[in-house]
Amino acid sequence: MSDLPKLFDLHGRVALITGGAGLLGSEFCLTLAKAGASVVAADNDKTSLDQLVKTLRQAGFDSFGVDVDVSKPESVNQMIQETINTYDRLDILVNSAALDPKFDPQHSQHPNSFEDYPLENWNLALAVNLTGMFLCCQAAVKQMLAQRKGVIVNLCSIYGITAPDQRLYQRQGQPSQYKPVYYSVTKAGVLGLTSYLAAYFAGKNIRVNALSPGGVYNKHDDEFVRAYSARTVLGRMADKGDMNGALLFLASDASAYMTGANLVIDGGWSTW
Repeated sequence: MSDLPKLFDLHGRVALITGGAGLLGSEFCLTLAKAGASVVAADNDKTSLDQLVKTLRQAGFDSFGVDVDVSKPESVNQMIQETINTYDRLDILVNSAALDPKFDPQHSQHPNSFEDYPLENWNLALAVNLTGMFLCCQAAVKQMLAQRKGVIVNLCSIYGITAPDQRLYQRQGQPSQYKPVYYSVTKAGVLGLTSYLAAYFAGKNIRVNALSPGGVYNKHDDEFVRAYSARTVLGRMADKGDMNGALLFLASDASAYMTGANLVIDGGWSTW
């Protein structure tokens, strides 16, 4: 038991988190930094990214930020190169960057009906959510292969496992809203990519797993919270910190005998 904390210790390791300035991404950056990792936070929201890195550094953590567009190979390659130039290694890649239409008070309505869904929106989502993850993995594993060790964690979703319950997004007397088709399709694709890479790198000491969160509370209205919570076994939405333990487990040696798996943290949503 005395060696158990060492399994979660990330001192001497470098972690790169895409979507690092997001709701979950920023939590992941802080979690891995607290575990001892040097953290590279990557995002295309420069204002939020700068604030996150400032917060991490003020807390005494080793971190820097990279402005990235994961849908563009040249931007992804530059992100990886900056990481290697700074730390001379890359041990952990967390692919958290994604387009995900929110239904909290900060965001507008999303009609998103399948019948009229714009092709350009579909293509953009594929470019970010799936092709972007492919590009990040492809660029990162070259360094991991040279090191003969690495860990990749791909962020999926319960909507990559089950279809969205569109009833959650409807409001009486208001235009119909829907979680769009691209979200489920791209997140299901994340699971396929994860399985493929885990098997492809067999014998290379590179582990690839997925993490599938359930709905995370972000000032949603009471009606949505009640309806969503009623669908979970635990009777509530996730707090933004509820994924941190699972993320650290997957990123660390605590999950050393785990690859090609999908860790579902959904409060029991997918149980019934």
